[in-house]
Amino acid sequence: MSWHKRLLLLGVAGTVAMAASACAGGQVRGADRSPQPSSTGETAATQTQPATATANDDTFVYAPNLDVVTDWDPATSYSNENIAMSNIYEGLTRYNSATRKPEPRLATEWTSAAEGKEWTFKLRQGVKFHTGAALDAEAAKKAIERTIKENSGAAYIWGAVDTIEAPDASTLKFTLKYATPLDVVAASGYAAYIYDTEAVDQVKDGKADAGTGPYTIDSWQKGKETELTLKAYEDYWGGWKPEQYKKVAFRVTPEITTAWQLLKQGEVNFVQRLNPQLFEQASDTEGVQVSRTPSFQNLLVLFNTAGGATKDVRVRQALQLAIDYDGLLAALKGAGVKASGLVPEGLVGHTANLEAEQDLAKAQELLASAGYGGDNEELKLTLTYAQGDEDQKLLVTLLTAALQKLNVTLQAKPMAWNAQWDQGKAKGQDIFVMYWYPDYPDAYSWFFNVFRSNDKPELNLSYLKNAEIDAAIDELPKLTATDLFAAETSYDELQKKILQEQAAVAVPYVQTYQRALSADVQGYVDNPAYPNVVFFHDLKRAS
Repeated sequence: MSWHKRLLLLGVAGTVAMAASACAGGQVRGADRSPQPSSTGETAATQTQPATATANDDTFVYAPNLDVVTDWDPATSYSNENIAMSNIYEGLTRYNSATRKPEPRLATEWTSAAEGKEWTFKLRQGVKFHTGAALDAEAAKKAIERTIKENSGAAYIWGAVDTIEAPDASTLKFTLKYATPLDVVAASGYAAYIYDTEAVDQVKDGKADAGTGPYTIDSWQKGKETELTLKAYEDYWGGWKPEQYKKVAFRVTPEITTAWQLLKQGEVNFVQRLNPQLFEQASDTEGVQVSRTPSFQNLLVLFNTAGGATKDVRVRQALQLAIDYDGLLAALKGAGVKASGLVPEGLVGHTANLEAEQDLAKAQELLASAGYGGDNEELKLTLTYAQGDEDQKLLVTLLTAALQKLNVTLQAKPMAWNAQWDQGKAKGQDIFVMYWYPDYPDAYSWFFNVFRSNDKPELNLSYLKNAEIDAAIDELPKLTATDLFAAETSYDELQKKILQEQAAVAVPYVQTYQRALSADVQGYVDNPAYPNVVFFHDLKRAS
């Protein structure tokens, strides 16, 4: 099949159904049927390929716009490195967006019992860690227990776990505190990795890893343009076919126009985000294929609730009203859809009728009541956003123009993610712009990670501290598992408190992924459950 100028399109309805199935269906399945294997068969990695395929000596080059690695520890990693780590490490399951179900990975089958409070996973045989050690149930148990003990990043996903047992070398048994779709949890894009705990202390310098995935680290040069290269792990349980890519490079390219030129010149194979103009151009460019997929990734505009002028809730409310939501969406030309609250449509917790609208007159009134705007002294605010992200730059351009009408000067600075994040953790800005997406198809991570109080800021970069909100957030996992109506009600109330009463954040839109790839790359499928991840082992070069 020729992939020249082919548009790959995943329908919105399919994505919505996927999330609903993940968040609700998994719980019902665990509660309503007697124990039996939930999945059988093997993944695409083990399917027979044509014997006539020629060897692929090419390096697949991914062009991210930000630094790739912030943390090499598979237990605590919780940032951009998912695009690499998902190819180095594996979990018990992987979520399939097309079938809307978890599928086998390091586990080949699983059962649930005791109304979803007991889960038993059968492990794949013959799997080796990149350290050479064999994977067995005891090794998997130690990995998950270490992740839970580290209690960092997305470790909260294992919050329902009471005990883990390894009754034999191929069996992993979980006893839970409350019913949870653990097969979906185990497919998380963060903190679900199984790794060799005996070697994990050696991975932090990026010279080695402790995973089971198809690729292992070749070289890591922090701060270099080609920051990271991966090579095939020859003993990978999924095997290798000649046409698969055995070498991968991550070439950091902050400017999207530069990435586009490199793609056209054949120097890179994948650009994770194109602006509307370039996406339209790519659709008609020889040697390029494009992909458009709805996502669960939204843009958050976080306001500093702890200090400076934005400590005043009236200023934060004015900033929410100053954003030109409709103008931004019009300029994105299909690269996003308007957000309604914090939780994208399709996930449990989505609330309708929370769409925001620009209202400069109301914003001016609020600023005036706080002593700013109009004839008052000029208000200067600082904002940080991702270097090279054209969509965020568009938001900043529109917001800067709107605020100028209100005698507010926005001092916006594009930054590499590591630098922006470090400044954010030091409370060094008034407004912090970033994307958020769930760790697995569930809304909880928006609340636990971004808006729950934390004395030492990590990703809660509005610095919101509210005991009532914290208590409600802590109840969400159990409510979602045991009383879905109560969970929906709580999500609705929490979003109104965070967005309206506290005005800690504005949510302009939910992204639609717009990718561009070399036309000779076959097998690419965008999986919204793993944002921006390319599973390189699934790809092959057209002969």
